[in-house]
Amino acid sequence: MKAILVNDDKSLRWDNVPDPILGNDDCLVKIEAAALNRADLMQREGDYPPPAGCPEWMGLEISGTIVEIADGAKEKSNWKIGDKVCALLGGGGYAQYANIKYDMLMPVPKNCSMVEAAAIPEAFATAYLNLFIEGNIKEGDTLLMNAGASGLASVIIPMTKAFGIRVITTVLSEEIANSIKHLNADRVVITTKEDIAEVLKEELENGHPVDVAIDCLGGEIMGKCIHYLKHGARWIMIAALAGQKTEIDLKNIYVRNVRIIGSTLRSRTPEVKAQILADLVQNVWPKVESGEVKPTIYKTLPIEEAEAAHDILYQGQNIGKVVLTI
Repeated sequence: MKAILVNDDKSLRWDNVPDPILGNDDCLVKIEAAALNRADLMQREGDYPPPAGCPEWMGLEISGTIVEIADGAKEKSNWKIGDKVCALLGGGGYAQYANIKYDMLMPVPKNCSMVEAAAIPEAFATAYLNLFIEGNIKEGDTLLMNAGASGLASVIIPMTKAFGIRVITTVLSEEIANSIKHLNADRVVITTKEDIAEVLKEELENGHPVDVAIDCLGGEIMGKCIHYLKHGARWIMIAALAGQKTEIDLKNIYVRNVRIIGSTLRSRTPEVKAQILADLVQNVWPKVESGEVKPTIYKTLPIEEAEAAHDILYQGQNIGKVVLTI
């Protein structure tokens, strides 16, 4: 089969690789689409190696068709050859085929295309993990989702709204704010015009403090914002694209019982990931199938143009997900 490999100069090529070897609990999936994530860029740069046992090529979320099922997977699941599925992978999605453990597969939701389905597993699992497991967010709470134009925000904002939660998000310009109107955030803060720390202070004083923040930016502004949260709030760090260092008033943290939580999906055990996927199918799939929650697709490109697809993410052009088709 073929997969996307990284050359010594970090460029990409579509080249021959060994066919997958099916484990006893695996299903073989013929891949139709693979969505991009920033983790793919980090892996390409050599900063985010795949877990042990995963292929060397990138790709954390795919959609496709089951074409073979090992004996263990037949005994432990209800999957059938021909089932349309989407899946969460430790790596290896930029390819024609992947062998995937049966409990890392989910049915493609009704009313979703295969391109949309490919954009679901990593982003939706990350959203669910940080909102409901780490964040323990509840109906009526307020969420701060930084970087409202990111692929993850395009999932988190509508998912949060579907569960009755108020959302504040940040963007860099009026143009970007207009491009995410369909996500229906309650307050969009244009950070070139407004100070997000002052906005959070205002929200606190007006009785709408933030209960949970999901932050992929970090940097100096994180330390300023964390002073203006609800008592007992959770600030969840999932990346630090704006800087790895900040200054925090520690007294504010313990007086207000604020928790700072570091969180990545990739580091979770296979058992935890399988439970998150099962929870997604049970709790979120009905909202996907009703149209309340759907991934935002920015652009679709053929797998042979993976380098051009990566450039979209490198340059921050995308509002929503970029997907490769195979």
